[in-house]
Amino acid sequence: MSVALAIRARDASALPGKRDEDWRWTDLRGLIRQVPDPSAPYVGDPPPGPFDAIEADAVHILANGGRAEIDVPAGQLRTVRLRIAAQGAGAHASQVEVRVREGATLRLLESHDSDDASLAHTAFDFHLAAGASVERIVVADDHPEAVNVTQAEVRITSGGQFAQNVFTTGARRQRLETGVHHPGQGAIVRLDGVYLLEGKAHADLTTIVTHAGRDGRTEQLTKGVVRDQARGVFQGRIVVAEGADGTDARMGHHALIVSDRAEVDAKPELEIYADDVSCAHGNTVGALDEDALFYARQRGIPEAEARAMLTEAFVGEVVDRVAFAPARDVAAAWVAARLRGA
Repeated sequence: MSVALAIRARDASALPGKRDEDWRWTDLRGLIRQVPDPSAPYVGDPPPGPFDAIEADAVHILANGGRAEIDVPAGQLRTVRLRIAAQGAGAHASQVEVRVREGATLRLLESHDSDDASLAHTAFDFHLAAGASVERIVVADDHPEAVNVTQAEVRITSGGQFAQNVFTTGARRQRLETGVHHPGQGAIVRLDGVYLLEGKAHADLTTIVTHAGRDGRTEQLTKGVVRDQARGVFQGRIVVAEGADGTDARMGHHALIVSDRAEVDAKPELEIYADDVSCAHGNTVGALDEDALFYARQRGIPEAEARAMLTEAFVGEVVDRVAFAPARDVAAAWVAARLRGA
């Protein structure tokens, strides 16, 4: 099953659904009975994006799909603002190919937004040469009725580093998926995420990391806050193949549910076929600490502000892991605005 194929062929039966194990909590086939008409060309300029104030090369993919290529020559540093904006209620599929040559560094400031009930799919291919480094920071602000699926395949070479931070408010259905082919050989992967969901928003953060060689490291931390009738989905799978000895892999997912009708579905997995590894995962779903809330109230802080402060502190651990300081400031402001606005 393929979202891109369904869009291009206008065939809703090609969409993944709840019978597909990895999609059982993000059922598109049961939701979409007919694929919308293709998106019309984008009219005018997109609204301001979250990273516009940061000096960077700008790359846009607007509304009716398209293809973008980002290439960083060997040994160079490049910062790129990638804007993926949907306009109207049509359907479109896009592709982005990213090549980071030997010893080069890419800071990718990626944002997604839509203004109507669109259906969008974006496929990413990341290729990191030996010693290359990528930091990908993603902010997804989709329309509440939109359906947006982003799928990234990441291929790393020895000594490479790939770091990712995803920040999202969800959509009618939204899936942000990342698959990493980890070679071991001193390569380092970090996959982090924050989802802040309200109303009937749905966000699915799915990751699959396959360690194929010795001496690789993966760190992962995802935190979510879910209120009203929203639904958060976390699926994280780390596979340590036979012979991938010396792997160090750690995964954590923690969520706050702040209303009775909200839902979080979490499935952290470790598949280990090698000896001499250090692997662990943790998962918690709960409510705000009532003792901490009580002490904040005792200090004269209004309840709404106290809840916002505690929630900001809860997700702030993920924000602080963004290495690129200007993007970290954007992420912190984005989180604060949405938590205090809610």
